[in-house]
Amino acid sequence: MPKVKTKSGAKKRFALTGTGKVKRKHAFKSHILTKKTTKQKRNLTKTGLVSSADMNRVRQMLNF
Repeated sequence: MPKVKTKSGAKKRFALTGTGKVKRKHAFKSHILTKKTTKQKRNLTKTGLVSSADMNRVRQMLNF
């Protein structure tokens, strides 16, 4: 039986926490930043967690 490969795009975007949750980065922080407020940009910098609705799909991509 061959090894199951991890989706390379997913391994760049997600990371596991110690408790088994999946960390993610926020979208809308890459360009067109002049029209966004400082508060909005600051809050987009922080990491978030993958929602429970998407957790199974992300775990399947990461083979966890």
